[in-house]
Amino acid sequence: MSRWLIRFAALIILSLVLGACSRVGLAYRNLDVIIPWTLSDYLDMNGEQKGWFNERLKEHLSWHCTTQLPGYLDWLDRLQTMVETNQVTDAALQTRTQEAKAAIAQTAREITPSAIELLKGLDDKQVAEMNDAFAKDLRKRQEEYLKPSLDQQIKQRAERMEKRLDDWLGPLSTTQQQRVLSWSKALGDQNTQWIANRAHWQTQFSAAVAQRQSPEFPQRIETLLVNRESLWTPAYRQAYANTEAQARGLIVDLMAESTPAQRQRLLKKIEGVRKDFNDLKCLKAAKQS
Repeated sequence: MSRWLIRFAALIILSLVLGACSRVGLAYRNLDVIIPWTLSDYLDMNGEQKGWFNERLKEHLSWHCTTQLPGYLDWLDRLQTMVETNQVTDAALQTRTQEAKAAIAQTAREITPSAIELLKGLDDKQVAEMNDAFAKDLRKRQEEYLKPSLDQQIKQRAERMEKRLDDWLGPLSTTQQQRVLSWSKALGDQNTQWIANRAHWQTQFSAAVAQRQSPEFPQRIETLLVNRESLWTPAYRQAYANTEAQARGLIVDLMAESTPAQRQRLLKKIEGVRKDFNDLKCLKAAKQS
């Protein structure tokens, strides 16, 4: 359930959409990530629930496209200006990050009533299947991110970031590659805190759903979806703050070392994302109304 929040926020924070924007248009057309419904990954819904789910999803998609996407375009404009004027600073990145978090929170608030309604209608078998899916998800991530040695985790994290950056900036220089590696080393065993916090969230979510007919259930789910940071483990809260700071430092340094060709490539990619958004039929309709 929290995957969309973690993924979307982390991608924006870690790579300032360097790794996210290329997938936004496609994801939007597939009703994923932007309208963050991942319940279907964990639930085996019956026909009636699927019908309700799909209709409600259409409503949320329409709301998001007409009320939220224009703000995303403005956000891209501010991002583009930062690159064009060589003002990719720590302060500017903090501002863009806070804007992104606010957009995520607004969408979370919008979909929460629908999530509550769907969850309240689950039967015990569906809840058990959801919990099994949570456990499977956790085992998979532990296998992928925790089983390798710490040195290997650092190496793999740097490789993943280099791959994202290569798409947006083109090939990195040796100096830039070394900076990415130092960034990854600075995060240390962040994977451990991330997955432990994920397990902590899933446990609380499962406990809430087990009491889905209680009067406190709606408020509990709202906290889990909208105010999730209030439930973070202390260790993850500290690790997350470090992650944000290290990411900003990485981006500032990479852009300071960037070539004109790299900056031009980045601007072209940003423009491509803007075009993807502008080409969406729902956004065109909203502009004409």
